[in-house]
Amino acid sequence: MRIAFYGHSCVSVMGSKIILIDPYLKGNPVAKTDPRDIVADYILVTHAHGDHLGDTVEIAKRTGATVIASYELSEWLIKQGVPNVHGMGTGGAFVFPDLFKVKQTQAWHSSSLPNGTACGIACGYLFWLDGVCFYHAGDTGLFSDIGRIIGKHDIDVAFLPIGGNFTMGPTDALIATGWLDCKYVVPVHYDTYSLIEQDGENFKKQIENKTQSRCILMKPDTVVNYDEIVMKNKK
Repeated sequence: MRIAFYGHSCVSVMGSKIILIDPYLKGNPVAKTDPRDIVADYILVTHAHGDHLGDTVEIAKRTGATVIASYELSEWLIKQGVPNVHGMGTGGAFVFPDLFKVKQTQAWHSSSLPNGTACGIACGYLFWLDGVCFYHAGDTGLFSDIGRIIGKHDIDVAFLPIGGNFTMGPTDALIATGWLDCKYVVPVHYDTYSLIEQDGENFKKQIENKTQSRCILMKPDTVVNYDEIVMKNKK
């Protein structure tokens, strides 16, 4: 299984299926990948802001990927001609016919379309692929249910924002990691713009010194082999 990071909050998990999350590529100053080169079976969209909704419509139309989003955003996507859309509500879970399982989680953030129109609420996602549990927090501040509810799911990999200003910063993301007790954390939503610049190396040190988790620090447009990382850390 491989994990690709395209910058900002856009990641792709590639195993028996390809799960793409928040595909913000065009206009992303740190992304080099062309949306036309992206493939996906499922696209998870955490909210309607342009730096997360991004190139969803274009990629979904070209690939036929099923887009998973809040109910309100899913209705908007249908109006844009996206052929395969699945709307969800916070706390809801669904198992698709191919056995891909996803659960929509709470996130403390706003959600509006690029034209400023409010569109549903922001969310995060838990999803399971090839026996591995992933959590993408989306844009969120720190809230206690990260530990009390989300952290009960035996999470292997958590993608957490650390940029601050619009989301939690490194200090709160460190607390969230401790609550989640996940095996690995991948910091996202930082260093895209000057307003959310953070020291990723220092965050990694804090995680590995103060929690039981390990930190996978990724540069934009890089890919890691998750299975190799797990095997290396078992030695």
